[in-house]
Amino acid sequence: MGLFKKEKMYKVNGDLQEIVNKFVQYLQMDGWKVQSKVEGDKAVIQAQKGGILRDVIAADRALTFTFEKNQEGIKVTAGVGKWLQNLAVTAVEVILLSELFLVVDVPEMLWNSHVEDKLLKELDNIVGIST
Repeated sequence: MGLFKKEKMYKVNGDLQEIVNKFVQYLQMDGWKVQSKVEGDKAVIQAQKGGILRDVIAADRALTFTFEKNQEGIKVTAGVGKWLQNLAVTAVEVILLSELFLVVDVPEMLWNSHVEDKLLKELDNIVGIST
């Protein structure tokens, strides 16, 4: 996947709604603006970190996490995506089928990669707790 998108497979049979709720709660406690949508065996979480510079430069960008539950477990894809207005009313299937992730410049890409790694490690803990 490289620096633009990261994929991780969790070989668990946990409750997707519970995992998403715990991850959203963690993100909010860490100061992220978050929106999420769970529909069946698919989910999307978008998270934005506030700040004056962030609001001016990349107000439409967010870290985006997609979750897909299947027979093997839960596949999570993380990357930078466009902040979608009213994610709660957008169909998850449409989001997962559309090109959700954006190409970003090198400094932002490196920062995002660092943050994604940190957040995916926390997700490792949440999935471990939920199973």
